[in-house]
Formats: sequence, C-alpha cells, structure tokens
Amino acid sequence: MITLSQMLLIAATAFLASVLGGVTGYGTGLLLPPILVPLIGAEAVVPVIGLSALLTNAGRVAAWWPRLDRALAMRVIVSAAPGVVIGAGLYSLLSGPRVMVLIGATLVALVPLRRALMRRHGALGPGGVTLAAAGYGLLNGGTAGSGVLLLSILLAAGLGGPGVIATDAAVSLMLGLAKSAVFAGTGALDGPLAGVALVIGLAALPGAFLARRLAARLRPASHVAILDAVVVLGGALLIVQGLRA
Repeated sequence: MITLSQMLLIAATAFLASVLGGVTGYGTGLLLPPILVPLIGAEAVVPVIGLSALLTNAGRVAAWWPRLDRALAMRVIVSAAPGVVIGAGLYSLLSGPRVMVLIGATLVALVPLRRALMRRHGALGPGGVTLAAAGYGLLNGGTAGSGVLLLSILLAAGLGGPGVIATDAAVSLMLGLAKSAVFAGTGALDGPLAGVALVIGLAALPGAFLARRLAARLRPASHVAILDAVVVLGGALLIVQGLRA
C-alpha cells in the first residue's frame, strides 16, 4: 500500500520530469522508473507510466498543437503500432527481477543510442522513418523511457524545434492508448495502479505549459548531459537490484 508521503514524492517527481521533458523533449519517462520500482514493483512500472503518459502527452499536444507535423506523426504511428502490441504482450510475461534488468538495461542503452541518432539530424528519409519506427514500437511496448528514441527519430527525419515536442506527444498519445489497452487486457493494469497513473498524469499535466514558457528562455543542451548521467545511474541501479533479486 502506497502511503501519502510516497504518493507526494511520486507526484513531485512526475511534475519535475514533465517540465524537464517539455523543455528538452527528453527525460519524462526516464526519470520515473528508479522512483517507482521500489514503491509499486517492477512489473507495474511500464503499465503505470504508459497510462499516466496519456494525460502528459495530451497536455503537450494541446500546448504545442499548431506545431504538430501530422503527416510524419501518422507515418510513425502506423509503423510502430504493431510492435507496441507485441512488446506489451511480451512484457506481461516477465517476472519482477527480469523486468528490473530489462528496464535498467534499456535506460543505459538509450543514452548512447540517442546521441548516435542525433548525429543523423535530417538524414532519415520516409523508408528509414518507417523502419526505425517499427523498431521503436517494439521497444516502446515493453519498456519505459523509450520516448527518447522517438525524439531522435523525429530529429533524424528533419523535424526541429517545438515541432518535435508536438509530434512526439501526438505519437506517444496514440501509441499509449494501444499499450494501455494491452496491459488492461492482460491484467497488468488494475484499479489501484490506474490510480497511481492518474496521480502521475495530473501532477505532470501543468508541467507541459510551464515548459512551454521556459523553452523560450532556456537552452536544453545545458542540462541534457546531467539528464544523461542521472538516467545511466538510475538504470545501473535497477540492473544491480534485478540481478540481486
């Protein structure tokens, strides 16, 4: 049973992650797992973050709607959706320790992968986007924090500025609906966990609008390195916990 103080910690972390993610397009789903695993269990992390992200991404879509690239968003959604369903189904079959190792390894691996894709800014054509989105969908269905890969795909496709945040949010919203439906159908997402997801989503929702104000004043690159370090540390801790369990 989660206490009130633990719920407040989750809400505060969700708000902070939403602000950071809204400014950089990177960080929201990566900062929450190390906080959530000890509180709700490893198996529940991906379903809870996936459901909570529906509210978070809905707020971002509303905040950045005029900058949404609809054609690119539709291409990614169609390409990624089958993998999301498969990945979520496979995730539901894993045990707690294996889930911790999976999430931790994914968080650590996503940092260099993001950096590699960022160097391909504007170099990914329609066929490359389709192929990359298919792989992203599989990863998205079974892990937390894979949104950073989507961000990198959009940048590699030539999108930039607020358009990345808007398109990322729209894609994540639609794929999140599919993922949550799978988890609900397999029993991995019950009423109490949905309540935790609702708290995270509501706490993070204002962050999208605060981030829009901050984005015009801050340089995201100034703290991306710090986010990378935090993500790698959190992922490494999850791997160690999973191997010890």
